[in-house]
Parts: sequence; structure tokens; C-alpha cells
Amino acid sequence: MPRNPSTGIYSKPAGTTPSVGQIVDPAPWNQLTSDLGNEITNSLPRDGSAPMIAPLKAASGTSTGPGFGFASNPQTGIYMKGGGLLGFTQNGVDIAFGRASVYSAKSGDYTALASDDNAVLRFTTAATLTLTAAATLAANWVITVIADGGDVTVDPNGSETIDGATILLIPNGYSAFIVCSGSAFFTDKVLTRLLAKADSSAVGSFIDGLTLSNNVGSPNTHIDFAAGSARSGSSFVSSAASFTKRVNGTWAVGTGNGGLDAGSVAANATYFAYAMRKDSDLSFDVVLSTSATIGGVNTTLLAGYTIVKCIGVVLTDASSNIRPFIMNPRDDYTYVTPVKDAVSAAISPTSALLAITVPNGVKSKAKLRIQFTSSATTNAALIHDPAQGTLTAGIGNDGGIAGAIQVAGNYAIGSNDIWTNTSRQVRQVAGAAGNIWVWTDGFHFPCGRNA
Repeated sequence: MPRNPSTGIYSKPAGTTPSVGQIVDPAPWNQLTSDLGNEITNSLPRDGSAPMIAPLKAASGTSTGPGFGFASNPQTGIYMKGGGLLGFTQNGVDIAFGRASVYSAKSGDYTALASDDNAVLRFTTAATLTLTAAATLAANWVITVIADGGDVTVDPNGSETIDGATILLIPNGYSAFIVCSGSAFFTDKVLTRLLAKADSSAVGSFIDGLTLSNNVGSPNTHIDFAAGSARSGSSFVSSAASFTKRVNGTWAVGTGNGGLDAGSVAANATYFAYAMRKDSDLSFDVVLSTSATIGGVNTTLLAGYTIVKCIGVVLTDASSNIRPFIMNPRDDYTYVTPVKDAVSAAISPTSALLAITVPNGVKSKAKLRIQFTSSATTNAALIHDPAQGTLTAGIGNDGGIAGAIQVAGNYAIGSNDIWTNTSRQVRQVAGAAGNIWVWTDGFHFPCGRNA
């Protein structure tokens, strides 16, 4: 009889156990030799000269005693794990192999499925990647996302989170490796470190670019900011493209929208421009405020933003329009039309403060030109920084910035760059009574530009 297919045990036919003097019956003996021939034929040659013609079954084994092992190292081989999973062991230690990855290009929004496990998704445009529920994807589900044509927003299912946040924004040019725990999603934090590396160890303060100018289409209400970057201490933000804000509207996110932190645009006002960084994705924006310090900015509308640095200043005229200006290197501003801040104003040996058209609330260096006349001869006019105290005009005293009057009633002219006080004032004085005209060509308000 043949070998039992379930147990592999061979039982020889009855009548094939002879005794001395017994007459041999050829039928069972012929059956025995036929069975033995068949079983030898069905056996696997040890020299590998013939293959198996049916599945080879082995014991399940363990990691220390695999079902398929090697004579020289029986602890290395293949065994059956729990749940019908195939296991590999090497010197009695279980080993695992990475799953094959699949590349796929996406040109729009996409929902990641369980079948995307270990996929590499390359987005060629701005898009949203929606994640199926973590419980459905299960633990150990992984995916790599590349933003190559626009920002990619990764949005977990429902209230689920990724790195503890409701969304993950992958800026254009960056990528992220995402893994599912079965209840939430996490990244390898490389993206976070890349985006925050400028903050992690950088110090100092500077502005590169971000120069201000009147908008060509709406110069009275809109201000353009050139591409650039700004840093203050360890905070950094950059903009790869030009950006526009308007003074006739309260702040709203994005270019072209309102910029005021509060209220409405006022006449003869000073608005300081502050570069901001959105906390969630590090994107750039600008807010305009009458406050000369970051601490004084009204942040009611600015939730989720960090104010990085003051990058410039905008002045309005009596009609609440932005004064036309040209911004030169190193934070230098020149008015398109000089402002006449004094017209035949009285000047005398009694020192007095004179308000001029420069930023309010900060010291700035005004670019001034003057014209001076007096009925007294050898008379000089002096305009100076109020921080110097009270000076006296004249060659025998503290000098002047205008040529001395040699003939009564004649005119003398002069120019200089003078620092103001925080109330946008300079101090004026003359050797004798006279009249003065003052033109303000612009000012220097240092924010930190080196070029």
C-alpha cells in the first residue's frame, strides 16, 4: 500500500512478513516491490538532479529552529510566524525586509489609500493630500510626499492629527516621510528641521531686500515690498516674490489685502511695516502699525503669526495718501517732491524746536535744505540734533549750516543731514533774528539693510 499522504508514514502490504518454511505468495510481495519502487521514484534526490512536482511542506518552526534551515547553521532559515506570516531568521534572530515602493505623479488633489502603503507621491502642482482614517490604514503604513510644483497640504481624516497638528504644509521644493500609528500620523521631522534650521541656531538682525515702493497701479494706497528676507535674533522669514499691502484697510492675510493692525488710515500719519511669519507654515506677510515697536502692535487680527522685524516705514500726507517716495540703499528714503516744512518762519537767538516731515515715534536722520535771511549782517543759522541740547549759532559759538548773511536782507543757503528726536523735531537757532525756509528731501530710518 502507498505512503499515507497526511502523515507520510509507509505501511507495507499484509503478507509480506515471511517466516521460515513459509511458501511465499507472489501477489503481496509484488505489491511491496511495486510500492517501494513508486516511493523511491517520488523521493527527492539529495543531489538535486530532479525537482519537486508538488508543494513541499515543512514544519512551522520558530526563529531559533526554522522549518527550513541549513545543515551547517540550522538556526538560519525560514519559518512560519503567527497569523500565517512568513518569517526569516538569521542565527536565531528574526529579520525583516522593506516593502517595495511605488512611484506615482499627481497633478491635483488626492486621497491616500491603504494600497498606497510605501508609495512615493510626487505632486506637480499645489494640492491637498487627504489621508484615509488611521485605523483603516493601520500601524506601519508609510508614504513619502514630494512637493514639486506647489505647496502640498496634508490633511488627516476628521480630527486626527499629524505631528500633533490638524494639517501639515509641505512647501514647494520640500518632501516629507509620513508614518501611521493606527490612530495618528507622524513625520520623521526632517521637514520641520529644514524649515526651522534658520531659527535653531541663528543670531543677529538684518534685512536682505524687502525694499518698499509706491505701487504703480495704486500709489496712493498700496505699498509694494520686494522679495527678500528678514531676521531678528533667532526669528527668520523670507518671501520669494514681491508682496503688496494697502493702508486703506485692516489687515487680512495675503498680498494685495489690507495691512493696518487696527483702525483706518489717517492723515499725516506714520505707519511702520513689520515682516511677519505664519507659525504653521512659515509663510511671509506684512502688517502696518502706528506703533514704533513690535510690543505696541495690535495683534487682535494676527493670531497664528510671529512679528519678526520692522522692515520700513510709510508716511501719509494731509489727504491720507501715501507720500510718493524712492527707497535707496541702506534704508534711505527720498521724497519724489520735497516737503516744505518751514516758509519764512521766524528764527532767533532763542533756540526752538521745529517739526519736520519724517517718521514719528523714532529718531531718524532728516535730509534738510535751508534758506535763511536776516536784516542783521554776519548772521548765521544753525539746525541741529535736539539730543545736543541748546546750541548757539555763530562762528564764535557753535557755527551754522547756512552761509552767513553779509549784506542785510540777502539770502544764505545750506544743507545737512540732521538727526531728529522721537517727536520728529530738530532744533533751530540763529545769531540774530531772521526768517528761515526748510525743505525736507527725505530721511534715513535704519532698519538693518546693508545694501
